[in-house]
Amino acid sequence: MIAKQQLAQLGLFDAKVPRYTSYPTAPHFSNDVGSDVFGDWISGIAPGSAVSLYVHVPFCRRLCWFCACRTQGTQTDNPVVAYVDVLKAELDLLADRLPEGVTLSRLHWGGGTPTLLNPQLMRDLATRIFETVPLGRDAEFSVEIDPNEVDEARLDVLAEAGMNRASIGVQDFDSDIQKTIGRIQSYDTTRDAVEMIRARGIASLNADILYGLPHQTRSRMTESVQKLLSLSPDRVALYGYAHVPWMAKRQQMIPSDVLPTPEQRLTLFETARRLFMWDNYAEIGIDHFATQNDGLTHAQRTGRLKRNFQGYTDDQAPVLIGLGASSISRFPQGYAQNAPATSAHTKAIRDGHFSTARGHLFKDQDILRARLIEALMCDFRISSAEILRDHAISSSDLRRMFDAANLAFDGLLHVSDDGLFIPPEARALTRMIARSFDAYDLSKAGHSSAI
Repeated sequence: MIAKQQLAQLGLFDAKVPRYTSYPTAPHFSNDVGSDVFGDWISGIAPGSAVSLYVHVPFCRRLCWFCACRTQGTQTDNPVVAYVDVLKAELDLLADRLPEGVTLSRLHWGGGTPTLLNPQLMRDLATRIFETVPLGRDAEFSVEIDPNEVDEARLDVLAEAGMNRASIGVQDFDSDIQKTIGRIQSYDTTRDAVEMIRARGIASLNADILYGLPHQTRSRMTESVQKLLSLSPDRVALYGYAHVPWMAKRQQMIPSDVLPTPEQRLTLFETARRLFMWDNYAEIGIDHFATQNDGLTHAQRTGRLKRNFQGYTDDQAPVLIGLGASSISRFPQGYAQNAPATSAHTKAIRDGHFSTARGHLFKDQDILRARLIEALMCDFRISSAEILRDHAISSSDLRRMFDAANLAFDGLLHVSDDGLFIPPEARALTRMIARSFDAYDLSKAGHSSAI
């Protein structure tokens, strides 16, 4: 990596930039896309094709202070039962529009805490999903699992339904840090959940861990990563904690004066990164790691790595359908987002139509720029041959875009007739470099730290 002084001069420690899980990013969505457009996009899916499905469960038994996701707390099952009924009604609307023969490439239950559903609710939801659109060959069914909110009975149902990948959130194992972020989850509890998962033949395990948390130090980061490695996850997402208390009010519970500085955040990231690399994990994009035989690693090696709202993926399906409040769908034509509030989403579904509240119709150079940014985020390189083959741009205009980006970063990038390449020593700047290809006004949206 280049010296911290040069990174500072290039603005790494001050910049706020998107994570680029979509392009354009969600703050640029508008009300141009409504339920009728979304329904037409569903009807336009090619018969017999494979799609991905994301199901959002926005409930938690407790609200962790660090979390900025759209969730709500509940101590009873009543709102959860009602919400699952809404999801089933939403699936009925989907079934009315889906062409024949469509199957699932990926199914992901996210949250919130999907595992707060009781076993019968899980069984009912899974049954209705697969009645609407069955799992295809070699499909992946993953569920976000809270080790504090799971037991043998619920894991039995998920395994019987076909779950073949589990995802657990770790954040950090240090007890002081856990108290500060409002997330108490011991190593023993996490280990027990992992053992229950694997006892059911679910071999694939994802884990999330955060850097940039309050009170985090190199030694604490090292200890947490080593504990995580003892669980042998297949994939790890090493995300930077985004402190945005003006957006996520619960983060006001976290004192800002104990957060690491941007320079310290970089050190924490590099500490964790080295530990994963030393344990023979492959580095995937800017913040993921995977075992050498994992699907993400194969996708990276073969140029098939993709990026979506869940991070990096090897899923090649052209359509991602989001169900539930606030879920975002992606189609070849653009993005569609459901009503964020559970109440508004519920009313729309009960009134007999999708709750699509906003979205984005691809226009101008959106698809071109989306691919340029995705290529950088996934592969740290853009192939001129690929872009010229698949998009309406001249070689001279493409080269001008590359040269402008390189100039903005003091010539650190490698630009040639073959394309643009970010060398390893400059990869901390990847999100900022991707921003060079973003045509939208960054000032209209608040984004997280570039590191």
